[in-house]
Amino acid sequence: MNDILVFSEEAAAAKAEQKPIVALESTIISHGMPYPENVQTAKDVEQLIRGRGAVPATIAIIDGKIKIGLTDDELEFLGTSRDIEKVSRRDLPYVIAMKKHGATTVAGTMICAAMAGIRVFATGGIGGVHRGAEQTMDISADLQELAQTNVAVVCAGAKSILDLGLTLEYLETHGVPVLGYQTDILPAFYSRTSPFRVDYRLDSAKEIATFIETKWALGLDGGIVVANPVPQEDELEESYITAIIEQALKEAEEKHITGKAVTPFLLDRVKTLTEGKSLKANIALVKNNAVLAAEIARELS
Repeated sequence: MNDILVFSEEAAAAKAEQKPIVALESTIISHGMPYPENVQTAKDVEQLIRGRGAVPATIAIIDGKIKIGLTDDELEFLGTSRDIEKVSRRDLPYVIAMKKHGATTVAGTMICAAMAGIRVFATGGIGGVHRGAEQTMDISADLQELAQTNVAVVCAGAKSILDLGLTLEYLETHGVPVLGYQTDILPAFYSRTSPFRVDYRLDSAKEIATFIETKWALGLDGGIVVANPVPQEDELEESYITAIIEQALKEAEEKHITGKAVTPFLLDRVKTLTEGKSLKANIALVKNNAVLAAEIARELS
């Protein structure tokens, strides 16, 4: 693994000095946002984490190496190249063995973060059970990773293009706790509200860190979802975004879009149909999650 897992200078120094580190995914750069917003957001998020006394470690695969922490040039490469695989658990051995480039999903990032000894990870939203999964069996590998990998994931809930109720049921079955940061209601990515409740409300980073430590100290393996609502000034009203998502889902069905292509297609259509409002909300919630993740990482360290 020493030949495959490569730390940036900043990340290596943080490990040696036992500083708090926050993992960041790279799919959001390569497949989740348009250029140049993707690269600029990645840089802004890293700076926000540094400003909160933690060290950012954006994770990706470059030339078959798992990079823990990226340079500005590598961020630019991920944000502009079309030769970037989308990498979850299934894809990791292929992309590494073939020495390809890959952007890690939530699941992929969790695996690499755990290998690197990083316990806190900030993202936009987790994957989940897709609408219509009772026919298609389309369930994100993110959920199974949360069931088995000891990384706390700070997010704005599951992506609202998904079936949130079934996603919560899946997480409950696998013993994955869903914590609401200063909220009793599960946030729905672009919106602060949904028809569903979180498992437990905790109101400070210190309380969340204590919960995380207690879970793992009890020998209860698996991740934790920390659901952090999008800032109020940036949210999209629940009924408005729900109607747009329904339209995007209908278009995806008509075009027979399936598998890995579904989420990027839906996010792009939602961005177009909201005239860019969804992208603004996405950027705001990612930054918001990074700040909370840095505070939790500091408490854990």
